[in-house]
Amino acid sequence: MIRILLAIGLTVASTCCAARGPGKVGEVTLIDRSTGFELALYRYRGEYWVAGKPGARYGIEIHNRLGERLLAVTSVDGVNVLSGETAAWNQTGYVIAGNERYQIAGWRKSNTDVAAFTFTSLPNSYAALTGRPGNVGVIGVAIFREQAPEQSVAPGVRPSEGPIGGARDLPSPPADGQGASPDRDEVTVTGSRIMGSARSAANPAAKLGTGHGEREYSYVVNTEFTRLQPEPNEVVRIHYDSLENLMAMGVIQAADLHMLSHPNPFPGSARREYVPDPPR
Repeated sequence: MIRILLAIGLTVASTCCAARGPGKVGEVTLIDRSTGFELALYRYRGEYWVAGKPGARYGIEIHNRLGERLLAVTSVDGVNVLSGETAAWNQTGYVIAGNERYQIAGWRKSNTDVAAFTFTSLPNSYAALTGRPGNVGVIGVAIFREQAPEQSVAPGVRPSEGPIGGARDLPSPPADGQGASPDRDEVTVTGSRIMGSARSAANPAAKLGTGHGEREYSYVVNTEFTRLQPEPNEVVRIHYDSLENLMAMGVIQAADLHMLSHPNPFPGSARREYVPDPPR
């Protein structure tokens, strides 16, 4: 039996006027949790990349674009974010209600808390510290649609047992990420630009990974989910590294640097977060 968690997310009205990112089933964005901005997406040689800032906390936000529940099996650096297992499609994940979005903020520690995702050096990443550094630098979300209750079981097929029916018999993904079902769509998302400065391409920084940060409150509940099919209906794959390394690789060009800051609509006004002291 595989434990499935129901994500307690934010409802999004179907009439929302916000621009929709690519993806037929689910939309995934990476969020800088210090600023609330989406991390910019860059496409390079058929893959998608974002630049992370060492020490920054980030979240993986999943937006269910359908009016039905979806299961999102999510991995960071090749590790399942819920169970800590070396990630495979047939493992536990988050169930997200129709037209809702949910932000995964860290490694799940219990139904009430997570250890925050933080960008850190590869040796300090959770995957490396647990002896699995080979896939550091990639985030994946395998999205499954739910089998409708009224669907009948084919003749000669024994109904599966457990909350997600037959998950023990599902195939693991190929090691190289290829050979997926022809019905699967590889998608990712666009977003705002991030801030940062670039080093020389000849002197890149150390490769980034995802650390096991401070504990934070995050509430979920257990639920049941029967997958419509054994392979994902959609897979999102996003690579990440430092801005310096992405420039060294040619993912980000020097001409893009002027787009890295967020325009301020009130540049002449100081930002106040709390009530100032009275004059003396």
